[in-house]
Amino acid sequence: MFGSIGMPELIVIFFIALIIFGPRKLPELGRSLGRSLSEFKRASNELKNTLEEEIRVEEQRTQDPPPTPGSQPGARQTPAPDA
Repeated sequence: MFGSIGMPELIVIFFIALIIFGPRKLPELGRSLGRSLSEFKRASNELKNTLEEEIRVEEQRTQDPPPTPGSQPGARQTPAPDA
């Protein structure tokens, strides 16, 4: 579940938190921890989406180079008049 932390370790952590913060403060602490984790997930998802979008735009930019003047398809090039 949490890597190498098993159920006995979680119980010990819970009892230590209960002793330190007390039974009245523990639910409030849990709520604030939950909000913090959800905010962190949201921010990391936004960062991930932004990076993926930038990578996609950059890939499109490298695949479709901008046309140079005079090399547009369908454009006729007229020869220069002899002087």
